[in-house]
Amino acid sequence: MKLTGLVVGLLLALCAIVQGGSPSGGGSPSGGGSPSGKGTIPATGTIRMIEVGGVINPITERFVINGIKQAEDEHAECLILRMDTPGGLASATHNIVKAILNAKLPIVTFVSPKGSRAASAGVFITLASDVAVMSPMTNIGAAHPVSIGGGMGGEKEEKPDKTMTDKITNDMVASVRGIAEKKGRNVKWAESAVRESSSITAEEALQLKVIDFIAEDMNDLLAKLDGRTIEKNTKKFIIHTKGIIPQTTGMNFREKFLHAIADPNIAYILLMLGIYGLIYEFSAPGIGLGAVGGGICLILAFFGLQNLPISMAGLLLIILGIILLVLEVIASTHGIAAIGGLIALTIGSFMLIDSSAPFMTISWTLIVSIASFTGLFILFGVGAVIAAYRHPVATGREGLIGQTGVVKERISPDRGAALEGMVFLQGENWCACADEVIEQGEMVEVVGMQGIRLKVKRCVIGD
Repeated sequence: MKLTGLVVGLLLALCAIVQGGSPSGGGSPSGGGSPSGKGTIPATGTIRMIEVGGVINPITERFVINGIKQAEDEHAECLILRMDTPGGLASATHNIVKAILNAKLPIVTFVSPKGSRAASAGVFITLASDVAVMSPMTNIGAAHPVSIGGGMGGEKEEKPDKTMTDKITNDMVASVRGIAEKKGRNVKWAESAVRESSSITAEEALQLKVIDFIAEDMNDLLAKLDGRTIEKNTKKFIIHTKGIIPQTTGMNFREKFLHAIADPNIAYILLMLGIYGLIYEFSAPGIGLGAVGGGICLILAFFGLQNLPISMAGLLLIILGIILLVLEVIASTHGIAAIGGLIALTIGSFMLIDSSAPFMTISWTLIVSIASFTGLFILFGVGAVIAAYRHPVATGREGLIGQTGVVKERISPDRGAALEGMVFLQGENWCACADEVIEQGEMVEVVGMQGIRLKVKRCVIGD
């Protein structure tokens, strides 16, 4: 009972931590910055910078929105968003863009360092910024929607639903055109980035008026920003950067952890580890380590998966595959259930993430490795445990059942209640009783225990 309470307590605590990392909504931040009138609150001479890398997901969304709010509260000169992203979820991108457009201070997006990219979702964020800057040898573009599951990336679905894809594409085109027009950027290119996955270099982006300028590094960026005037939401801001060192805010440990498990490969590994733990616990009940570990992994996996466009059909196929593999161990089907289970597990793994964006898919090498390991784990690991439980007990009092010994003292009536005597078994003398008289020297077999006495019967020749 205490163990059950401990397990429940641990899982509830983990749920609270995970829930704390989930975004609460897509609203823009409030507070700080300039008021709604003509005047402005003087900046405090600080510049905030946040770094956004990897896939844009709800964890990134919350991080950026919190960064904007912090900069507003400090009345910073501006917020620099240093970015390198392959894309991300449309919902998270929309909320970030909305927060940037409604921020009460200038937002500067800097695609940096060299070799970085602002692909897919990064296009929307860059265009929405008050100042858009790129380093040399960076690129921007490829914003065509790739999945009705919520992803944005640079490749099309092989067989998409045309009506649904057209709806999503037209909606994104309208959004990106509106952003580009408002910020005075190249509307035609912005539309082509969504419709045709157009992608360009930093130099081309500057020539096409997609960005404001190119900066070699952070020092070059600050030098070119100094004295720049920004008009935003009826306000006029003059950015002062001379002599100011940007204060960088990175993700804290919890945000980094939650961002990591939102990766499709990590979420998939956690899902399988959770299933392994529960299967092991059910096949070999013990002190609950399998249940605790498996439960924790499953909760983390489900948190990661809720931030991804998952296919329920894929998830159900994975569960079916595991059930078939366990069935093969419990009731041998001569390999039929095992083969079917591995096929269902593999197909389900490929179907699990409902997106064709490269950054939203599970590595096929990981899927093959997991499927192979799962088959071996179920057939050999769990199979060995179940076989051990089915094997007769060979130690302890239970291990004496079925053993044979020699009668050392005649088993005869004792006080008229039972037939008692002494039996030599496994190097020791045992008190024994029987339902009949058994003479000294006869062989007997243990058929049960009555307290500390053996219950025996005469061995018949040929048994």
